[in-house]
Amino acid sequence: MLGRQFNGDFKLWKEIKMEPKKLLEFANIAALTYQPPAVATDKFKDIGYNIVQYFEKNNAEAYLLHNGEHHVLSFRGTEVKQISDVLADLEAGKNLEKSGGKVHYGFKHELDKLWSDIVQTLEGVEGDLYVTGHSLGAAMATIAASRLQPNVVALVTFGSPRVGTKEFVKSVDVKHYRVQNNNDVVTTVPFYVMGFRHHGINTYLNYYGKIRKLGYWQRSKDMFRSHVRAILDRKFFKGIFDHFMESYISKLEKL
Repeated sequence: MLGRQFNGDFKLWKEIKMEPKKLLEFANIAALTYQPPAVATDKFKDIGYNIVQYFEKNNAEAYLLHNGEHHVLSFRGTEVKQISDVLADLEAGKNLEKSGGKVHYGFKHELDKLWSDIVQTLEGVEGDLYVTGHSLGAAMATIAASRLQPNVVALVTFGSPRVGTKEFVKSVDVKHYRVQNNNDVVTTVPFYVMGFRHHGINTYLNYYGKIRKLGYWQRSKDMFRSHVRAILDRKFFKGIFDHFMESYISKLEKL
């Protein structure tokens, strides 16, 4: 039997923090998930993890990892060279999800490619389970955590887009550290007016690379400052650069 259920009140989540060192560990896992097993195996070992299972089907990919204490299920994010990834990001219709509410059709479709294999593998696994991912992988991780929520200790995502409706968000009783690097453009889509909402605790990395709990207007001010600085430095695609895993890891390493 995997893991344990988080039964805490949603209001208490705001007081829960994950140490930067632990966030960095998950950031490295999310980054390495972009690599094929032949490349990733030794690099995962360097950070203390062994590959339990590699999942791949029609360009959707994920790893199940173990470090002797807990398991991590990590989903690969968008590869711009993979047309299926690009189409998944663009397919913004909504489908009903088992836990409740509706989710982005493209994200759900990518997860469903792997789902039967993931469920079969997890049946024989014991211990705590964490779920993580970056970009498209973050969206897949969020839906996966909703399906596995009685067994998930925590969900840790980086550069996650909005995944589902407010009904879906309310249905997911999982601790979720949703890390956002300053002006990461992917965190702004799909648009709010389309009915999509974010889930989890927004762990915001500000312009200076610090983790700050900011209100909407404070965060907007910080993001605007960053945009202005980028324009003055002739860095006109700040929102894209802030989305790269390298940018997340760089800031977390400094912390």
